[in-house]
Amino acid sequence: MALLEVIEFLDESGREIIHRVPEEGSGEIRLGSQCVVRESQVAVFFRDGKALDVLGPGRHTLTTANIPLLVNLLKIPFGWKSPFRAEVVFVNMREFVDMKWGTPQMLPFRDKDLGVVRLRAFGTYAMQVADPQLFVNKIAGTQGIYTTNQLEDYLRNILVSRMADLLGESKIALLDLIGQYDELGAGVRAKAADDFAALGLTLKAFYITAITVPEEVEKAIDERAQMGAIGDLAAYMRFKAARAMGDAARAEGAGGLAGAGLGLGAGVGLGGVLAGTMAQAMQAPAGVPEQDLLKQLDNLRAQGILTEEEYQAKRAEILARTQPQSVPELLRQLGQLRDQGIITPEEFEAKKKELLSRL
Repeated sequence: MALLEVIEFLDESGREIIHRVPEEGSGEIRLGSQCVVRESQVAVFFRDGKALDVLGPGRHTLTTANIPLLVNLLKIPFGWKSPFRAEVVFVNMREFVDMKWGTPQMLPFRDKDLGVVRLRAFGTYAMQVADPQLFVNKIAGTQGIYTTNQLEDYLRNILVSRMADLLGESKIALLDLIGQYDELGAGVRAKAADDFAALGLTLKAFYITAITVPEEVEKAIDERAQMGAIGDLAAYMRFKAARAMGDAARAEGAGGLAGAGLGLGAGVGLGGVLAGTMAQAMQAPAGVPEQDLLKQLDNLRAQGILTEEEYQAKRAEILARTQPQSVPELLRQLGQLRDQGIITPEEFEAKKKELLSRL
């Protein structure tokens, strides 16, 4: 390998964060060689997986004085002229803005109305090298990363992981996420700050450009907007029943669902009748016990009219909407629900505690 008389790196793109000279690994260097470091760069001498001496901007003639750590490691005597092997990692110290991040897979998100949905998120961030020696030790020495593309992939994984953590902890409804981009961005930045600092980096900014959901979730959101209604149990049941019957009638055609030659029109009419029946059943007047409502809700789930997430949400709504009956009667009904497996023992105990607090 040729002797490196002049060691330098000219970044014509302006986008290189880290670059190794020679690119393929260590090269032959000797005392007296020139190391040219441009503005916004530092040169870190690297040997045996360790970042050693750091040179700032300027033209440097290598001597035992300006690379003492490397000289000491190799036990180079004063006046030594023979070549030695090392590599130089050039680090760009300027602030990098408009760096891209995004979720490679869908992230799970629990919404109080829609249940667990999956979403994607993407945006930009800004970062800067704060400690070049630590940076090279961690990135090149520990991770074996020597190119900017590899580094960007590594940082992106950190940010997506912290974004997933934040969404998992968030109590924000899916429909409200758009209005919370700034707050979410600040949260991710705070969570990832220590990760970046451990690499010798500073995360200067983090921005969310968009959060998107699959088409079926968009449809569910549209339904919710059209109904005005997840909180209106009767209207919600009418809507779900009518849609389910209408879909079944269209799928079966003029026969099938309507049965015995009733035809598509009769099938749709049947959907209307069922919707009306459920509307009456689910209006939840004071005289209808929670137990009956929950049984009807369980039947809707068994028939496939309600999804598991919709069932759980409506069950919680019914349980939270206790009518002003006597506490002993309510406790008796709760016990029946527990015995039938409609609510868990934990839910029974929580509700019992709430009712007893009224005495």
